Amino acid sequence: MTKVKGETDKILEGVLEGIKKIKGKEIAIVDLNTINHTECGYFVICHGTSTTQSNSIALSVEETVKELTGVNAWHKDGYRNSIWILLDYGDIMVHVFQKEYRDFYNLEGLWADAKITKLEDDN
Repeated sequence: MTKVKGETDKILEGVLEGIKKIKGKEIAIVDLNTINHTECGYFVICHGTSTTQSNSIALSVEETVKELTGVNAWHKDGYRNSIWILLDYGDIMVHVFQKEYRDFYNLEGLWADAKITKLEDDN
């Protein structure tokens, strides 16, 4: 888990910038820091309108975070079908979904007791 608050903030900034570059939809930041026994401090959730866009969003996040912080994702999964791509940055878990799968898994609903910040989509 990332221990340095400043490093977490920089990674979060890179994640959000990477998502916005490819116009990821309905970005939500789920702050898990006040909930006991969680694996990380934040979930960042968004979705794309196609497998190509979801894949591009995740790649953009990886490139942007690396460019801004020098940090690589500790683990990544889901690129094969791009239905749900997970990027693990220790204290931040990035979830890039296809819309129908985001609705089905409803991570925001599962973590409804966390503080959830929804960002406006850029037009």
